[in-house]
Amino acid sequence: MQPNADGVSRVLVCGAGAMGSGIGAVFALAGYETTVQDIDEGMLGKAHEELRSRLDRNVEKGRMSPQQVEDAFSKLSFTTEIEEPARSADLVVEAIVEKLAVKRELFSRLDGAAPEHAILATNSSTIVSSRVADVTSRPDRVCNLHFFNPALVMECVEVVRNPETSDATVDTVVEVSRRIGKEPVILEREISGFVANRILGALTDEAVSLYESGVASFEDIDTACKKALGHPIGPFALMDLTGIDVNYYVRTARYEETGDESQKPKESIVERFERGEYGRKSGKGWYEYR
Repeated sequence: MQPNADGVSRVLVCGAGAMGSGIGAVFALAGYETTVQDIDEGMLGKAHEELRSRLDRNVEKGRMSPQQVEDAFSKLSFTTEIEEPARSADLVVEAIVEKLAVKRELFSRLDGAAPEHAILATNSSTIVSSRVADVTSRPDRVCNLHFFNPALVMECVEVVRNPETSDATVDTVVEVSRRIGKEPVILEREISGFVANRILGALTDEAVSLYESGVASFEDIDTACKKALGHPIGPFALMDLTGIDVNYYVRTARYEETGDESQKPKESIVERFERGEYGRKSGKGWYEYR
């Protein structure tokens, strides 16, 4: 049975961090029966609380109605179990830690539990889907579906096929992306970082290099990007939003893949990562948060 967009009604999102919970909310708001799964019960509780707060703020600002929020939460469930929701899923979106071994283990479990027609997608923009597809019996139904943070706000998604991804899978994921209000960008071949993050990565690298060489403070570099270039947020504030730990893992994975020393995490990133200063999620990164 080939996948198709009309056959997608139940979605499983693995990972209840900022990305996973946001992705789950996007699907639920679009009317899909959605389960957000995480191994950490505390993360699930936090995700539920933060989503409720965020959507309630949208109601207060007139961006959505109270009924829309209630309808979304009626479609949204949270669990630490994985096999049970996978058994009824038509589409799975993995949004867990950026560690290849962990992702491969998860995809193997999902492949064993999910129905034959189900598409298994990874939200990763660093680990291409061919690196997890080979542990499944369905590499033609595996791809990258990359959302941008915050998933509830950002309109773009990147859909990336691996060498074995079928046209039916790509077409289905593209159409589902449109149905949840996103604008899909299709990559016909795999490349680490995809399109948007490769461009953003070049800017971030230059920003950190300017800071580390003492040219300007990170605050002033952020100001230059916002006031001179018109960016909505500076690169350092953006790192805090997406997670300095994510930057560290992404660059580490890219270095391991390429062997290119320039791809290693920058020294100031490593220092903050080792201190547990991950950004907004930890209360401190480049900036402090209360």
